[in-house]
Amino acid sequence: MKSTASIMKHPIHPMLIPLPIGLWVFSLICDFVGLANGDPVWASLALYTIAGGIIGALLAALPGFVDLFTLPPSRAKTLGIWHMSINLTLVALYAINFVLRHNAATVGIGPLVLSIIAVLLLGASGWLGGEMVYVYGVAVEPADGKNSELGDLSNPKR
Repeated sequence: MKSTASIMKHPIHPMLIPLPIGLWVFSLICDFVGLANGDPVWASLALYTIAGGIIGALLAALPGFVDLFTLPPSRAKTLGIWHMSINLTLVALYAINFVLRHNAATVGIGPLVLSIIAVLLLGASGWLGGEMVYVYGVAVEPADGKNSELGDLSNPKR
């Protein structure tokens, strides 16, 4: 099932998702570093990485929506709806987290716990995304064996 939202046969959604994932995970790392050394610059850095992750996630969601809603009814589409639901929940959690931190000089226990929960949900969402791609072939253009630079893939005993 090749991706509808793609550039030169490359799906756009997986090109964009590393940005929010990396920013949100790094925001949690910033929280722990800030708690360990007490330097408020880490709380500010976590705040900005959360904001960047929200923006990146919303940008990645657009081609993800296109791909999801062009899938035929299937187990892959059901997983995609769960994946999307978790990701939208993540954006909401991080938006709340951003508001809670906005005027704080240090990270409180509430925002820290929220970040830990969100990163765990991020892992679950990533698992579902991987399941869609690696098990069900979503956004993967099948190789026909003839046009591949690797040779005839239909004959594994070359």
